[in-house]
Amino acid sequence: MTATEPDHVTSDDHVHGVEIVLDEVVKRYPGQKTAAVGGVSMVIPAGETVVFVGPSGCGKTTTMRMINRLIEPTSGRITIAGRDALSIDPDKLRRGIGYSIQQAGLFPHLTVAKNVATVPGLIGWDRKRIAARVDEMLDLVGLDPDTYRDRYPRQLSGGQQQRVGVARALAADPPVLLMDEPFGAVDPITRGLLQDELLRLQSELGKTIVFVTHDFNEAVKLGDRIAVLGNQSRILQYDTPEAILANPADDTVAGFVGGDASLKQLTLSRVRDVRLMQCPTTQEDGSVDDFRRALHARKRQWGLVLDRRNRPLRWVSPAHLTHAVSLRGVGDPVSELVSVQSTLQDALEALLAESSASTVVTGRRGEYVGLITIDTLVTWLHDLREEHAHDRDEDDEDDEDGEDGEDGEAGDGNHHADGGPGNPEPAP
Repeated sequence: MTATEPDHVTSDDHVHGVEIVLDEVVKRYPGQKTAAVGGVSMVIPAGETVVFVGPSGCGKTTTMRMINRLIEPTSGRITIAGRDALSIDPDKLRRGIGYSIQQAGLFPHLTVAKNVATVPGLIGWDRKRIAARVDEMLDLVGLDPDTYRDRYPRQLSGGQQQRVGVARALAADPPVLLMDEPFGAVDPITRGLLQDELLRLQSELGKTIVFVTHDFNEAVKLGDRIAVLGNQSRILQYDTPEAILANPADDTVAGFVGGDASLKQLTLSRVRDVRLMQCPTTQEDGSVDDFRRALHARKRQWGLVLDRRNRPLRWVSPAHLTHAVSLRGVGDPVSELVSVQSTLQDALEALLAESSASTVVTGRRGEYVGLITIDTLVTWLHDLREEHAHDRDEDDEDDEDGEDGEDGEAGDGNHHADGGPGNPEPAP
């Protein structure tokens, strides 16, 4: 499957990413002495997210747009799944590559469904297949099809518009997705949620994603690899986030990393990597008396009410249940959520925003999976420091006797906490 054959795809057989190679790619504009992009060479591995990060005007967006020939290269070669992009009809090439931009770029006169259906319609899918794909894509990005398919972009929030934009970019199941600062125009909280959504989607779909941003923290969170670019898209460093944080190639890269590299380590680990806590839960149509007894039996001051799809709705305490005859509408709304795809940095920010000892963690479809606590993060940082100290000691021993030491064993994130909503207990 190549970037130009999306019409062979079925919704039950998702297309995975393909390798992209840039070989001495140059872009010169008439009348300019210097090239906008001066000879970029890099390999973007199949199925990975590669983030271009650099200052405004450095050429990162121009470089990305040459991949789908929205901007034609002056010289050099770009191959997608081994095929020369210049040998493919530009329209056919673009229909086989997803493209998501800032502020979504939706057609304002078309409904959400028709926006998402744009590329499948262009490549000749029949109406039944398109309708099924639209609903599948909306559900995939966390928008209920029955609620949103007939709305217009002006009836959506900024975050919802961006989700529709991603759904449209993925609708024909392309192997490659280009994303040009797609979350740059939304507020920080929505931006974090959209980033989590992209991580979740990528874990399911395995596309090759080229993502442009000027935000290094976003690059660290999303990228399997980061290309730090200077003027004319000169590659200053191209490596994993861990390697760049640990060893910036020069002062310019170090400037992007900033002075809080150790804190950025929180961005390199996900909530799924630590042991979660648990609290009593019940669905909204459950028994008040049964839930009251569950809280009392486990000596918990808080529990969670979930909807019929096990998504968290409200925190409930015994006091809330004193005169309650139903669990509907009872309790305090859950305001801050993180997902299993969220970083530990996201979790810390959520905990600080709520001034709480615990924050709810949701799974891939928004379902409740547990709680993360301040103790979780404190334990993780402690274990990380112990691991690094152990590694340094072994390195010192290697220097002294010339023998290889064994790798240090990281802490498993086990922890206990008993504060804040939920009075959490360790997950089994």
